[in-house]
Amino acid sequence: MNTIKFKKQGGAAMVEAVVAVVLLAVGLLGTVAMQARSYAAINDAGMRAEATLAADRLIGIVSNDYDNIDQYVFTAKDKTQPSTALKPWMGETLAAIPGAAVDVAVVRGPTQTQVDITIAWQRRKDDEPNKHVMTTYIMNPKVLP
Repeated sequence: MNTIKFKKQGGAAMVEAVVAVVLLAVGLLGTVAMQARSYAAINDAGMRAEATLAADRLIGIVSNDYDNIDQYVFTAKDKTQPSTALKPWMGETLAAIPGAAVDVAVVRGPTQTQVDITIAWQRRKDDEPNKHVMTTYIMNPKVLP
């Protein structure tokens, strides 16, 4: 009768378990990183939506107050206070987008006026600011037939 002799495999199961744990850890870290990036993207999308709504509201306000359209000009870099006409909208916008920098430019033409609204915000201090720019043309009501 022949007997089969086996060599001892010392620690082979332990090596397989360690490799499995390392692979699981790498997978979990990847999942956590992907979750963090998706949260940042959702946050940016929310800020962009708020900027779009704010710019749209301001266009409606400016369109209804065409005679005083020059009072809506504002540049964030000037560090001046917004005009009385712009102050309520600015307060709402800064509440919805904390730390936003707002620029409103008005270029009058013979029949229409161009209004450029730029709302910028920064998600993190080291990141480039995100910008939302909306340009619209408002017809001079005195020129309409």
